[in-house]
Amino acid sequence: MKKRFFTLLVVVAFALQAWAQTVEDSLAIVNAQWETTFGEGGIVHKRALIPMLYNGSQHINYVEIPRSRKLVFGLGSPGGMERTSDIAQDHQALAAINGSYYNMKVGNSVCFYKVGKEVVDTTATSEFELRVTGAVYVNKRKVRLMPWNVETERAYKGRRGTVLASGPLLLKDGNTCSWDNCGKKFITTKHPRSALYVTPKSVVFITVDGRSPGNAVGVNIPELTHLIRVLGGTDAINLDGGGSTTLWMADAEEGRVLNCPSDNKQFDHEGERSVSNAFFVRKR
Repeated sequence: MKKRFFTLLVVVAFALQAWAQTVEDSLAIVNAQWETTFGEGGIVHKRALIPMLYNGSQHINYVEIPRSRKLVFGLGSPGGMERTSDIAQDHQALAAINGSYYNMKVGNSVCFYKVGKEVVDTTATSEFELRVTGAVYVNKRKVRLMPWNVETERAYKGRRGTVLASGPLLLKDGNTCSWDNCGKKFITTKHPRSALYVTPKSVVFITVDGRSPGNAVGVNIPELTHLIRVLGGTDAINLDGGGSTTLWMADAEEGRVLNCPSDNKQFDHEGERSVSNAFFVRKR
């Protein structure tokens, strides 16, 4: 009995160390000095550089997009690779964030991508094994996040809107999702991260920068999920991160890129990477 109890304590202690975020982390988010700016269409941009969050400095940007009849969502895909900022401007966007995973040599999506009746790409087996557990559905004013797996993809018959798989799914109906079938290293390693989440009144694009010691260390998947939950997200999905992480807003001053993309290894706004697709919002 004592041996079993000791084993349980070890397991619990390991889980807390690997997954749990502290009360101090929650307070750091709530009490941060969030710089707030307002853009066209009622879009709100918030930014904070938090000196100590998840055991390091974090640079966080997000744009809250109201559910409005005056705004529509879409997915821009140039048929190759372009910077998120260029995709955004091609679509007269008000705000945009990089999309899902892609082949960096060819530029095609390696995740399920369907526009209306046309299936453009399907999810690679390696992506299912590593991280793809969700998908984003966009159709004009509608944005919906849904669980996704091999069986769901094979059976999907939707003929309207656009669907792009990604992952992992972070939150669904306010509950933390399971990452048991994802690559453990991908879940636990700190990286720059991009995500999309929804609240009862808004759709939110969020980035957390990383790979810049002393400025932004990045977050792992449990930390990203915790951050979004504290910010009020109910459903959330992780997008392509790392050097792809880019958040753009038409009314921004810093060349319109809000975060500090890491591809140039500098903590500035100039390090954008070309990507396969990007989510955007524009005026109707």
